[in-house]
Amino acid sequence: MFAAKAHTLLVPFTGKFDAHKAPTAPPKSKDDWKVRLGKQVKELGDAQYRLYADGRYSMLIVLQALDAAGKDGTIRHVFAGVNPNGLRVASFKQPSTLELAHDFLWRTTAQLPERGSIAIFNRSYYEEVLVVRVHPKYLDAQHLPGTPSKAFWADRLRAIADHERHLAEQGTLILKFWLNVSKAEQKKRLLERIDEPEKNWKFNPGDIDERERWDDYIDAYEDALRATSRPWAPWYVVPADDKPYARWQVAKLINDAFAQLKLEFPRPDLRVRKQAKQRLLAQKD
Repeated sequence: MFAAKAHTLLVPFTGKFDAHKAPTAPPKSKDDWKVRLGKQVKELGDAQYRLYADGRYSMLIVLQALDAAGKDGTIRHVFAGVNPNGLRVASFKQPSTLELAHDFLWRTTAQLPERGSIAIFNRSYYEEVLVVRVHPKYLDAQHLPGTPSKAFWADRLRAIADHERHLAEQGTLILKFWLNVSKAEQKKRLLERIDEPEKNWKFNPGDIDERERWDDYIDAYEDALRATSRPWAPWYVVPADDKPYARWQVAKLINDAFAQLKLEFPRPDLRVRKQAKQRLLAQKD
């Protein structure tokens, strides 16, 4: 089973993590993050090809972030070199009536990646311990017995951790990224959505309301990451104020994880290949 290696952006498995102090800006460097990203994008495309050929593993990428942190752009740039046949992106927004009638992990299960492929969850089942925790009124539509409490949220986090361990044991490599944007940078990007015509379509007045609950969201992220960062399903907190840097980090971390799998191209038996070649050469064009 996959086990994450030590990394400066890795959320510790000890349960000790301070989300309020997590960096949002990259370290000072003269590196051209766009150039470095380009190299990682090509490498990621090659890795996905080997993942498909090998056929033993799948990969689940979970992207979580506050509004305007750059999730969509990260997906677009990081996976630009991946064969679309081996990639699926699933976005989870307001649940349907059917989804609300099932347990909170039900709707994401059908979108899990099959062996040989990559699935990206743009938001995920973690919304149930983030947005729903900040707005517990959303639980009313789920018609659950009892009322939300500290134990209720702890049980949901335990269920997520158990769910991810099961997936990992079945060959799914799980990598989770929190794109951590600062409040000042978020404000700048939201203003761009209001002021720049080509970005107007991204603007949602509700984002302003959510921004007023900033500290509540950070507290919810802190609890969620503490409870569910595990060697087989690690959380990485990626500074997201600089988009090229954040995209490079995500791509690099994915490629590093792929390298641990030691993916191989299957090779048919030499005798079988020799016989097949002889038959093919003997056939008329």
